[in-house]
Amino acid sequence: MLYLGIDQHAKQITISLRDNTGTVVLNRQVSTEPTSCLAFLTKLRERAEGQGYVAIVEVCGFNDWLLDLLPKYGCVQTVLIQPDTKRKVKTDRRDAKALSELLWLNRDRIQNKQSIHGVRQVVLPTVIDRENQRLTSIRQQVGRQHTRTINQIKHILRRHNLQWQMPTKTFPSKKAIEWVKVVELPSCDRSEMNWHIDELKRLATKIESLDAQILARAEGDKDVELLRTIPGVAYFTALALSCRIGDPKRFSSGKGLSNYWGLTPSTADSGDAKGRRGHITKAGSKVARWLLGQIVVHVLRKDPLMKLWYKPIRNRRGSRIARVAVMRRLTVIIRNMLVEGQDYRDCRNAMFERRKKQVENKVENRSKATKKGPLPTASAMNTQPVTTSAH
Repeated sequence: MLYLGIDQHAKQITISLRDNTGTVVLNRQVSTEPTSCLAFLTKLRERAEGQGYVAIVEVCGFNDWLLDLLPKYGCVQTVLIQPDTKRKVKTDRRDAKALSELLWLNRDRIQNKQSIHGVRQVVLPTVIDRENQRLTSIRQQVGRQHTRTINQIKHILRRHNLQWQMPTKTFPSKKAIEWVKVVELPSCDRSEMNWHIDELKRLATKIESLDAQILARAEGDKDVELLRTIPGVAYFTALALSCRIGDPKRFSSGKGLSNYWGLTPSTADSGDAKGRRGHITKAGSKVARWLLGQIVVHVLRKDPLMKLWYKPIRNRRGSRIARVAVMRRLTVIIRNMLVEGQDYRDCRNAMFERRKKQVENKVENRSKATKKGPLPTASAMNTQPVTTSAH
């Protein structure tokens, strides 16, 4: 069995290959040009002599083609990990060598399907989940561009104090767009306004097309239908969260999903400084965290139980920390919904019941400990203290 570490870039990949003894047998750079890359992978497959090889790759935004290509050329398993913190001395060859060494040292754990300590492994999404992730990411980007264009139009109106003459209170609306097209502006601002109106129309058409594709993919999906029972969740949000979870049963508890999405506090325990908690790790999907932040607004408006739990935390720690706490609690509910096949209300009630029992058990244990009282003394037990005499 061979062990291959790959440090990927746009124009070349740097590889480090080790044998069963851990010795580096090949260390070179390969162009990502299709002919050169396929020639190298063909020679690598022949070198593996039917046993195959295991590859480790750091996740990046353009390695989909490589992950699809490796299994076709003798790779029996691909390990995808999050990039490590930047080192002071960093080269492509050092990175590839470190990856192959990490792979060889943990070969037994990888063979037994165990996690690698100290490394955030990424589960390879299915083809459908990968397409859904890309589609929902594009929808998020287009939505942000749409909002930015609206704000630029409003900014031009505010510069001339024309927002009071707009026929409707909200923008964009049909009447407001028609009014903006003919409102009197200086020549430079009129040209800029026309550009923004054309951009707004183009983005609105793109949003309609993307929403239609999302609806076609989401309809009939059981996980999407369950997630839509959460207040404020529609097809886009449900599909975006579902495809970024994958198999929910791989998380032993809801806290595992919170950690996977980077919502747990960072820890700095060293020496006498124990239990220090910092900001959330933000190690997972940015899109998932952004969506949960949007969901929290609707949940706090429409769910009185969650709002009742939120208020004491807000009073103690502030609204920002309290909202993140609600986001963590929502991840627990989402994981339980998908695993148990229940809707939002049932999983939320079950979670609060479990929490209530935990608090009751803790209070009961404390009361039992206080009833026992201090340890009895020798006089209370009617015994004489033991004395010794010196001879």
